[in-house]
Amino acid sequence: MKHTSRQTSTKTIADLYRAIDRRHAVTLTYLKPGETEPTVRTVEPYDLRTTKSGRIRVHTMCRLRGEARAFYIDAILSYTLHRMGFVLERPEATAPAVPVIVVRSAAQLIARELGRDYLPTRRITRTDTALAA
Repeated sequence: MKHTSRQTSTKTIADLYRAIDRRHAVTLTYLKPGETEPTVRTVEPYDLRTTKSGRIRVHTMCRLRGEARAFYIDAILSYTLHRMGFVLERPEATAPAVPVIVVRSAAQLIARELGRDYLPTRRITRTDTALAA
């Protein structure tokens, strides 16, 4: 079991991303907002995202409920990486697929997340009059 208070969040993110790549289950101990007792869930992570406020969220399939769940990285108290593979089907994507970017380090993951959050969503051309002051 790895305690998130004893390591950097970059290490936690890298471990979760490795579990996504290898399609391995993870057991999370997390604290729900407003509660004092931690909850333990075994999940199958499939995506890491940053919110507009800058918090990082891991999207998973919960083995207890069989449904998609999301957990904030800063609410995770500890986690255990397992070698058991995924058994649940992930929900169908509602957005069109984008080209896959292979991330091999924590620094690349952070650069990818920052790029996705701060780059323009559409290509800007010189003839775009909507940008005129």
